Amino acid sequence: MNYRALTYVAAILCAASAAAPAAQAGETRAVIELFTSQGCSSCPPADKLLGELAKDPTLVTLSLPVDYWDYLGWKDTLALHGHTNRQRAYSSARGDRNVYTPQAVINGVVHVLGSDKAAIEKAIAETRQNARPLLVPVTLKIADDKITVTVAAGSVNDSGGAEIWLCPITDSAPVAVSRGENSGRTLTYHNVVRRWVKLGDWNGKAETFSMLLSDLPGKSYALGDIDRIAVVLQSGAAAKPGVMLGAAQARLR
Repeated sequence: MNYRALTYVAAILCAASAAAPAAQAGETRAVIELFTSQGCSSCPPADKLLGELAKDPTLVTLSLPVDYWDYLGWKDTLALHGHTNRQRAYSSARGDRNVYTPQAVINGVVHVLGSDKAAIEKAIAETRQNARPLLVPVTLKIADDKITVTVAAGSVNDSGGAEIWLCPITDSAPVAVSRGENSGRTLTYHNVVRRWVKLGDWNGKAETFSMLLSDLPGKSYALGDIDRIAVVLQSGAAAKPGVMLGAAQARLR
């Protein structure tokens, strides 16, 4: 590569860096929600990519298995109907009908193909530039068998309100699929959300929320199945979710 080419590449990289605010040390750049399904033959590459992205400490990565492909012959063992509702709520909030798998929603406002790493990185940069997400500091602490979430004072944007949600997460969940489009394959799902717990509403004032660890288990999983906890502060409401205002995560074990 000659000097002119090197100069051209350097200019492109500098422009890309200037397009979005730089992430500071320890700062969360994005919340990535992957809508996926064990009955979707196009999803395994996206599931694998999410596992790679989960290694980045500046990203909060959430796998949200949906249930609308169950009719194809395999009932997704990790799916929650609430994930399907959430994906449709995003579509309604955006004003489009784009509900598919694998679909990645970035910072609550932009959707891209979940297996396209370049598109995900581009969406992160665009949302940081245009939507200004994750500006409200959120801290998450686990001590003395209790989870404590602190939300700093900040702007609620134009939504008029926001909600704070807690998600128990299983880091890695291998599943042997015996029917449907992925029949005969053993697939591994990363950062699987097992439940959504609403801690409360937020109107811009500093708030503290708490929950006992003993209240984490659900009908389909035990406390021992939970590896980490994520918290998201999101504008709007469950029926019409908006931009992510803040997020935090912490390991349970």
